[in-house]
Amino acid sequence: MELNALVEDPNLWNDPESAQKLMRERTDLEDRLGAIARLEQDLTDAIELIEMGEAEGDASIVAEAEEGIRTVQIEAARRQIETLLSGEADQNDTYLEVHSGAGGTESQDWTRMLMRMYTRWAERRKFKVEVMDVADGEEAGIKGATLLIKGHNAYGWLKTEGGVHRLVRISPFDSNARRHTSFASVSVYPVIDDRILIDVKESDCRIDTFRSSGAGGQHVNTTDSAVRITHIPSGVVVACQQERSQHKNRATAWNMLRARLYEIELKKREDKAMADQAAKTDVGWGHQIRSYVLQPYQLVKDLRTGVTSTAPSDVLDGALDPYMEAALAQRVYGGEVEVEDLD
Repeated sequence: MELNALVEDPNLWNDPESAQKLMRERTDLEDRLGAIARLEQDLTDAIELIEMGEAEGDASIVAEAEEGIRTVQIEAARRQIETLLSGEADQNDTYLEVHSGAGGTESQDWTRMLMRMYTRWAERRKFKVEVMDVADGEEAGIKGATLLIKGHNAYGWLKTEGGVHRLVRISPFDSNARRHTSFASVSVYPVIDDRILIDVKESDCRIDTFRSSGAGGQHVNTTDSAVRITHIPSGVVVACQQERSQHKNRATAWNMLRARLYEIELKKREDKAMADQAAKTDVGWGHQIRSYVLQPYQLVKDLRTGVTSTAPSDVLDGALDPYMEAALAQRVYGGEVEVEDLD
């Protein structure tokens, strides 16, 4: 095939940037073609088993083959959703930020729960998660955090999660056991790779250093190694305190800033393309995308797609794929999305 011929060219790595892009394209294509071949083979095997079971009058063989067909259907549906991940940055790693809203300890605890939820989702997919920055709450939870999630199509899947998330529950911090409503926001932006060039002028930025707010132990910084960069024209602020080295934190913060500015440009394009769609949602406190109700009943409902679950504990443990799939399909096709309850 053409890509294989290009990869075998001895002069390929004379241009490392083009070579890396080509290798990514080939790997992605091989994965897609391999998946289709496996589905076709599994379906053929199941049909042959049914024919054999019917010929021998063995109902157990037929039942086993029918279960195999259902497995093929589920995998085919998942692969169909993956074909929607065709944006220019969908295959990239991603940054995910969570920030608490008004409400003090309640919202900060909710923000910590969201951070854990996305970490668990990533772990289910065997993605790698790195905590780039975290600001602890005064009593419990966190005020905010930035995660770096590494994995194929990480941004493509998580980009639908940006927005305001609402929690309703009996507060564990209220001695009168009253019901509280908490809010937290999620922002998602892709890691910039060699295909995407974002020029940021250092003169447009303010760079501050500060002491890391680690939890203690061997990772405590004894110098002001954490770095915060404010992009003055846009108001975007990023921070990194992952490394002991201020130099490394500064380099990572610059990458994060470029990624944020790129995501803003992507959103401008998307908003323009979706201007006539009723599903359009902005990230803001008045635009919730999902509600998580733990009391007086149990329900997680996506307000864009209508996807619901009466098992909040599963959702908060990272069972987010159906929500992402429905939101992704809605972005691509627009209008109403048919869904099933996630019970």
